[in-house]
Parts: sequence; structure tokens; C-alpha cells
Amino acid sequence: MNDPLRATAGELDADVILDVLNDGGRVIIETEVLGSEYEVTLRHDGTVYYCDTPTTLHKHEAEAEMRKCIKNQGYIKTID
Repeated sequence: MNDPLRATAGELDADVILDVLNDGGRVIIETEVLGSEYEVTLRHDGTVYYCDTPTTLHKHEAEAEMRKCIKNQGYIKTID
């Protein structure tokens, strides 16, 4: 398996993340919540998209749901 793409929250746009996931890769997002840093692993098994955080595993069956999740969680670059 290839090494995952690593990025800081807000560094990549949704299309880049989803392209990597849809090609079978993983993306690790480094983020901070309430002063603590942690990593979120994003992946896709061909059927389900996963957002694996230290406390929760989010599952999404559609790309649109995954796009909404990574936007709502602040993992992607946003346009001001």
C-alpha cells in the first residue's frame, strides 16, 4: 500500500482529498481541537468512505456525504 497523503487541516481542497480516496489512497489530516493536536484518517474501501478520528469513526456511503463531512469538520480549504 502507498504511503498516505499527509496535510494540515485547511491545506487541501475537497477534490484533491476525494481523488486520493477514490483512487484507493488514504489521507491523514493533522488538526487541532481545544488546544490538542490529533490526526484524522480519511479512506474509502470502494463502497464506504471513512473519517477515523481518535474518538469516532464516521461512515458515509456517498461521495457527497463525505464532501459535506470534511467541509463541516474544517478539514478542507475554503474560499473566503
